[in-house]
Amino acid sequence: ISHIKKYPVHYGTASFYANKFEGRRTADGEIFSQKKFTAASNIIPMNNWVRVTNLRNKRSVILRINDLMHPWNPRLIDLSRAAAKHLRYTGRGIVRVKVEVFGKHLPKGLAKD
Repeated sequence: ISHIKKYPVHYGTASFYANKFEGRRTADGEIFSQKKFTAASNIIPMNNWVRVTNLRNKRSVILRINDLMHPWNPRLIDLSRAAAKHLRYTGRGIVRVKVEVFGKHLPKGLAKD
């Protein structure tokens, strides 16, 4: 999608997956696990690497988009429980985030969490 290269930073609301999705197939065919650092988005293309930063506490996590959200979901991104826990917002349910899109390949020097 061309707008990603032009606008690699997005701001919006993040939520995290309900446990009912554990073990189900994601849109790219992987088996979803709450323990993996993955996410769903309808704005950021599949298999893109992103850095998600919690704007309340500035904690960030690097993960890959491997699923789509419900078409009417207004949120920017839906994280696995492991990623949400790392960002420390599981008690709140949702949080404002900054999402930096890196593309299909993780840039050298950036490590997966």
